[in-house]
Amino acid sequence: MKIATFNINDVNRRLSNLLAWLDASKPDVVCLQELKSTDKAFPIEAIRAVGYGAVWKGERTWNGVAILARGAEPVLIRNALPGDPDDEQSRYNEAAVNGVLVGSIYMPNGNPQPGPKFQYKLDWFDRFLDHAASLLFEGIPAVLAGDYNVVPTDFDIYSTRSFSDNALLQPEPRAAFAQLIDMGWVDGLRSIHPDEPMFTFWSYLRNRWPRDAGLRLDHLLLSPAVASRLRDAGVDRDFRGVQNASDHAPAWIKLGRGAASRT
Repeated sequence: MKIATFNINDVNRRLSNLLAWLDASKPDVVCLQELKSTDKAFPIEAIRAVGYGAVWKGERTWNGVAILARGAEPVLIRNALPGDPDDEQSRYNEAAVNGVLVGSIYMPNGNPQPGPKFQYKLDWFDRFLDHAASLLFEGIPAVLAGDYNVVPTDFDIYSTRSFSDNALLQPEPRAAFAQLIDMGWVDGLRSIHPDEPMFTFWSYLRNRWPRDAGLRLDHLLLSPAVASRLRDAGVDRDFRGVQNASDHAPAWIKLGRGAASRT
């Protein structure tokens, strides 16, 4: 089972890119972020035409998340992160696909910081920690995948000098991400590639893609029940270099049918 996350950065503007990637990579489950589309404008017919069912929560202009499933219809569990009924930003949805709970996450960016946007990021992360802890407590096989807008360590960025004041690298969100790992969530990319940066985002500014001046912002976290099935993980870097590309590349994990054998 191949589960991927892709911040598409406007699903209608980059629909041809998305469809080309689906055809080439053939993920079984896809978490999309930054749809920048209303619910009615989400291109469900084009997505169904290439063999994927979907659940989504759009938002005009910004945000928006979706979960796609190849040859199946995801079973929607929730369309918002619990804990704040007044939060109207479309940043989280959750569905069951083939026995795995999958969450698609678009964490607030938090810039500029300090300020209200950064505080919203921290408050949102606190609610996410509570929800992630509840999933572990219930023993649910789950993958929480998406754009976390956190660079976990300095190893996950080409250089920290120009990002020293950026919300992506501040101690508070880094500590929150570390708390997820400490409570038992497994970082799929880092588990398979402990010695490679594995960048997933390259800004459009300052020629950063040709210079490989990237950051690792997109993560797939696995609950223990799923982590035992982890076989492979990677980043489809080439899709960052195509015409009209998103500033993110898709990241993915592969799960086997059962726990890995031990020798």
